[in-house]
Amino acid sequence: MARSPINLSGKSVDWRKSLRANNRKTYMVMGLFFFIYFALGMLVDTYMVIELYPNAPLSTVVFLLITFKIFPIATVVMLTIAGISLFVTITLNNRLMLLGTEYREINPNTAKTFAEKQLYNIVEELKIAAGLRYMPKVFIIQANYMNAFASGYSEKSAMVAITEGLMQKLNRSELQAVMAHEISHIRHLDIKLTLVASLLANLMIMVLDMFFYQAMFGGRRSNDDRKNMLAAVIMVLRYLLPIINVLLLLYLSRTREYMADAGCVELLRDNQALASALLKISGDYVTHHDEYSAVSQQTSHENVRREAYIFDPASAGIKGFVSVSDMFSTHPNIKDRLAALGFKYNDK
Repeated sequence: MARSPINLSGKSVDWRKSLRANNRKTYMVMGLFFFIYFALGMLVDTYMVIELYPNAPLSTVVFLLITFKIFPIATVVMLTIAGISLFVTITLNNRLMLLGTEYREINPNTAKTFAEKQLYNIVEELKIAAGLRYMPKVFIIQANYMNAFASGYSEKSAMVAITEGLMQKLNRSELQAVMAHEISHIRHLDIKLTLVASLLANLMIMVLDMFFYQAMFGGRRSNDDRKNMLAAVIMVLRYLLPIINVLLLLYLSRTREYMADAGCVELLRDNQALASALLKISGDYVTHHDEYSAVSQQTSHENVRREAYIFDPASAGIKGFVSVSDMFSTHPNIKDRLAALGFKYNDK
């Protein structure tokens, strides 16, 4: 029997203030990503061209690159590769997110059961309430576990997907709250933000690895102290930057989850339905731990969907997912999410 770890005696929460605060945090994180990306490009370009200016101070070479008096080849190449990678990811994103699952798309013509028609109607209602110009595609994943996610780079390419287990085990108001959370991800352009951040982070590491091995094994040690200093910086960043990237990505992901929760409440003018849904989902994972662990290990690409899911299976100890501390989690823990919604968590 599932636990009921909540005291549904809500407190007043300013949802608009929460949205504004989390949006500022997002801009700060994205700004930091772009700053690191640009700084790494300048570092690589400086390392490449510094020997051509043997008498110039390091600061002068950097200034010439920033002002494009020396063309920053590495930075431009990095931007080009990032653009191509982003295009490919955008084009294939929905297919990638559904890989490994059995699913079907529903619409007014293909919805067969009352539950399917109700789901489509809920998404349509929320699309109008959220002011979206395009109707997201709606997919049902044939699985007993309870989860849902949104995907798509823009409103036009957006989709929402839920499992049969979630559709069957939640009542209408809870199902509406889950869909409002996912619609909020689409409205806030969360998929676009996380895709850009992930691509920037991955490209940074690829470039850094290449120059790390060049600095380490690229031949005899240079007599240029400036270049040796840059090589030392690259070696330090090789181990430090991946950790920074992971922490920034996870922080960005958790911030967007809080924003989607707040967006759900803003759309529905109700915080209890989402709190109740989150508790049912969490309790269901605890109750069916062994069954869902077996399913997750048999389903490929589950870790790809983990960050997008409304509930992180790793937090319930489901095998097939890497269980990590709150610091390295893609989602806020259930206690913090309920507190942000205005409820008290009671795990007794």
